[in-house]
Amino acid sequence: MKILITGANTGIGFASAEQLVKQGQHVILACRNIQKAQDAQKKLRSLNQGQVDIVSLDLNSLVSTQKTADEIADRYGVLDVLINNAGVFSKTKQRTKDGFEQQFGVNYLGHFLLTQKLLPVLRQAPQARIVHLASIAHWAGSIKPHTFHAKGFYNPVFYYGQSKLANLLFSNALAEQMAASSITNNALHPGGVASDIYRDLPKPVYGVMKLGLVPTSVPAKLICQMAIGDEWANRNAEYVSAHMPNWKSPHAKNQQLARELYAQSMTLVEKFL
Repeated sequence: MKILITGANTGIGFASAEQLVKQGQHVILACRNIQKAQDAQKKLRSLNQGQVDIVSLDLNSLVSTQKTADEIADRYGVLDVLINNAGVFSKTKQRTKDGFEQQFGVNYLGHFLLTQKLLPVLRQAPQARIVHLASIAHWAGSIKPHTFHAKGFYNPVFYYGQSKLANLLFSNALAEQMAASSITNNALHPGGVASDIYRDLPKPVYGVMKLGLVPTSVPAKLICQMAIGDEWANRNAEYVSAHMPNWKSPHAKNQQLARELYAQSMTLVEKFL
């Protein structure tokens, strides 16, 4: 099986890649920092199991994401699993190269475009799966199109929550659209994980926070089950958690909101499709 993981050079992405490689899978690391990706590839290849490739992916740019998706399609022709894992947490207002608020642009919109571009090669697999990393932080967000470009006051927690809510809504909307196909869509909350996503937090805050964090191997185990486990073969439109409650916010349960965000997102990326 060919399995693509975004942001796989560190944290949850790397831990997931490691577990999949140990099971003999062909894993493709899609990363922005090629040097770090090569370091990760070297570590994974030292296991002498599976196969590990690298592709350059910069979700901060829709043009770059478009090119990477085309490269993946040309290079592999078929993809069995797509794990939309990469993510950022920005303390201050940052924008992508296309002018979107960075957390919305990288965590969600870049993955939205990548997924749309890769649907044809996913359809070539007998039974493909897409795994979306959401978060319990989606409770802190709502979908407000005027905030997609981060105009006005910047609350990083809201914007991170919005991006994670968008990930979950995307999983729900795509699951509905692909219900008659061989592709399933499911989302998860990885839990409080000791990963690089918190690297921008003040050290005292992180020092307290990390006391309740679990190792990346915990969500990685769940991700691998969702990616290749027999128990996930026919499950669709689900939201689960690695070690915490998987409560959905009212916004996350709103399928009409999911459809509206999907339509808005298609408009935002249409020139890159």
